[in-house]
Amino acid sequence: MNLKSKPAGATKSGKAAERSSATVVIFVRHGRTPTTGAVLPGRAPGLHLSPEGTAQARNTAQRLGALGRVKAIYASPMERTLETAAPIAKACGLRVRRNPGLIECDFGRWTGRKLHHLRRRKEWTAVQNHPSGFRFPGGESFAEMQARALEAVSGICAHHPGEIVVAVSHADVIKAIAAAAAGTPLDLFQRIVISPCSLTVIAYSTSGPTLLSLNNTGDDLSALGSI
Repeated sequence: MNLKSKPAGATKSGKAAERSSATVVIFVRHGRTPTTGAVLPGRAPGLHLSPEGTAQARNTAQRLGALGRVKAIYASPMERTLETAAPIAKACGLRVRRNPGLIECDFGRWTGRKLHHLRRRKEWTAVQNHPSGFRFPGGESFAEMQARALEAVSGICAHHPGEIVVAVSHADVIKAIAAAAAGTPLDLFQRIVISPCSLTVIAYSTSGPTLLSLNNTGDDLSALGSI
C-alpha cells in the first residue's frame, strides 16, 4: 500500500517527508442494528447495535487493536457509532472523541421510513442516479453531507499529521468520503458498497488523498505498518 507518488523530479528525502507527514484515516461503518437494510434510521435517537452488530464491533476492535499504532478514535455522536467505537477505543487504550461532522445524513421527513416504501417513490431515481442534485425533504442534501464530512476529516488530519486514526461513521458518509478520495463524482457514489463494520482506509498527504482499502471486512491490515 503506497501513498500517491510525487512528481518525477522529487527527491528521495522529499518523498520520505511526505510519507511521514501523511495521516491515515481508517473509516469504520457502525455494526448492524435491528433495522439495517430495512429502515432509513437517519438521526433518530435510540437505535442501538443488534447482538450481531456488537459482535462485529468486538471483532473490528481486535483487528484495529492489533495494529498497535492507532493514535485517536473519532465517532459520529449517534448511539450505534459510539457503541461501535467503544470496544475499538478500549482495544487501542484510547478514548472516543465525538465529532458531529461524521454524523449520519439528515434524511428529514424520510427519517424512519421503510426502504421498500421509499424505493417506490419517484424521487428514488434521483437518490440513486443524480444524488448530487437531491435534497431530502426537510433535511440535508448529499452535497452538503459530503462537504461537512470532508471538512471534519480535514480537521482530524490537521490534528494528527503522520498518524493513524480511526473514524466511526455511517454508510453514506463513508461512501461520499471514499468517492472524493478516488476522484469519483458524487453522482456515482451509490456504486460504492460500505458494509457494517467494514474498514475503508485513506491516506491524506500534501499531494492529496490516496484510497488504500475499500469496504475491507477481513483482509490483513499489517501492510499499514509500512506507511
